[in-house]
Amino acid sequence: MNEPSTVTYPTADILKRIEDKLDKLEDKIDKQSEKIGSIEVKMATLTEKVEGMDNRLKVVEGTQKNQVWALIVLLGGAIVTADPRFFFTTNP
Repeated sequence: MNEPSTVTYPTADILKRIEDKLDKLEDKIDKQSEKIGSIEVKMATLTEKVEGMDNRLKVVEGTQKNQVWALIVLLGGAIVTADPRFFFTTNP
């Protein structure tokens, strides 16, 4: 059978090394948490910007539709009120 291995380090030194490694891991976790929080804030900001752009696009689309209809009404009114001879005269 295998003989049990012996440790030549004092227990306090081993515990200190373990604690140091745990402290480093905690620091890394804290940094990652900060990065995740920053990413979440940036995502929220982007979402707000996209929603704002979507709202502005809806306004522009509505304005363009209104302008097209206004142009159609104006042209229709001009044609109706124009003298028919203007459209149907022949030049010699």
